[in-house]
Amino acid sequence: MKRQAIVILAAICCLLSIPVHAQLQDQRHNFSVGVNGGVNLSSVSFDPSIKQNNLIGPEFGVTLRYVSEKYFKMICGIQMEINYSQRGWKEKIEDESGDSYQRAMNYLEIPILAHLAFGKDKGYGVRFVVNLGPQVGFLLSEKTTQSAEFHPEMRPNGVTAQYDMPAEVKFDYGLIGGVGLEIRTGIGSFLAEGRYYFGLSDFYNSTKKDYFSRSAHSYIGARITYLFDITK
Repeated sequence: MKRQAIVILAAICCLLSIPVHAQLQDQRHNFSVGVNGGVNLSSVSFDPSIKQNNLIGPEFGVTLRYVSEKYFKMICGIQMEINYSQRGWKEKIEDESGDSYQRAMNYLEIPILAHLAFGKDKGYGVRFVVNLGPQVGFLLSEKTTQSAEFHPEMRPNGVTAQYDMPAEVKFDYGLIGGVGLEIRTGIGSFLAEGRYYFGLSDFYNSTKKDYFSRSAHSYIGARITYLFDITK
């Protein structure tokens, strides 16, 4: 899986370099800044596995975007964000204990994305947008919420190490991609977008002597972004 991820990451790096190295058909210098906000439906890929429901948490931050050219019918650029993002997991406990447990993990995220758009080039109108690239994150804090009476000894699969184990690795990295629609107006651009994040790192140590061999984040996000042009 990690070898495939390296290949995907290399392909994304090539994609990010297209606006720089490709023969320019129609150059642009459109720099935009703005804000974004939305929600994440997150879970964690554990091995040994843990049954989960999605944990719903907020995400918001600032967006910087530079469109450098129009290559054939594709508008090309690069987009960077600095976001606060809540992830984690909510366990699906199916024994007779009546227990509940969830872990909210708050990250500072920095995605660097290839920005591709199709549709209205200049002026007002609608564009179809694709954003794709690597993302790094830094764990700021985490919070556990559980039922007042807790009975981990009743778990049928015996996986309980996570309850008393805080995150051991604060640096996170992975791949993120999104698609959406952008509406360009006289007061700025409004973008509605859906995203998926696939974590390549683990927040628990994963050597042979450690309990979990995998503990990686993933989430589906829905967001709205507002951008206004600094240069056109």
